[in-house]
Amino acid sequence: MKTLIVFALALFVLGHTDAMVHAQALVQQQKAAVVYTCPMHPEVKSKKGGKCPKCKMDLVKETASATVSESSEKVVAESGKSLNIPDVEVLDQDGHVRHFYSDLVKGKTVAVNFIFTNCTTICPPLGATFARVQRELGEKVGKDVYFISVSVDPLTDTPERLKTWGAKFKAGPGWTFVTGNKEEIDRLLRALGASTARREDHTPSVIIGNDEKDIWRRTYGLASASQMAGLIKEVLWGNYESTN
Repeated sequence: MKTLIVFALALFVLGHTDAMVHAQALVQQQKAAVVYTCPMHPEVKSKKGGKCPKCKMDLVKETASATVSESSEKVVAESGKSLNIPDVEVLDQDGHVRHFYSDLVKGKTVAVNFIFTNCTTICPPLGATFARVQRELGEKVGKDVYFISVSVDPLTDTPERLKTWGAKFKAGPGWTFVTGNKEEIDRLLRALGASTARREDHTPSVIIGNDEKDIWRRTYGLASASQMAGLIKEVLWGNYESTN
């Protein structure tokens, strides 16, 4: 009987030790996986924080596993109903009053994301993705396709702040940043499915739409530039049939 008790105790201790070793190994693996990357230049990586040597932007902390997941995730278009976009008054990055639907969306193909200038997590990568798509689409931006970045923090994001933020990503003609009265912006965010109780919880999605053909798709905002550019072209050319 004593032999069985001793044997059982030995198995318990051995199992506990194995569990401790496994847990310690996981902790070390997680520490080793932490890297910092530049939102604008993803090839710049560092094990410490700091600024990108190329563009001086703050490096963003992420894990290696998350990086692999995001870069390998395919863009999957989500079938959606026609959007009832309110024609609210907004201010663009130059301080000009615009009507969101009639001035920025009506009859156009647009890609819309959601950002705020104090964000240090997903917003810089969202901006960097638009910047890379802007380069990939070239002259189509501002002619065939228009980018819109809507602030989810209109109380803080003045036109000047948005213009400075956009300059970090070399935003060119055809990329508009909007802010405005909080009630009006909140109304717009609700219509676009981007309303959240906390600004930090806003969606990393991008809405791509061809208003003329009434085609609207919502997709992952941190997809690769080539994937997003491909989806934009398909919506632009009407390769996706309207769901109405």
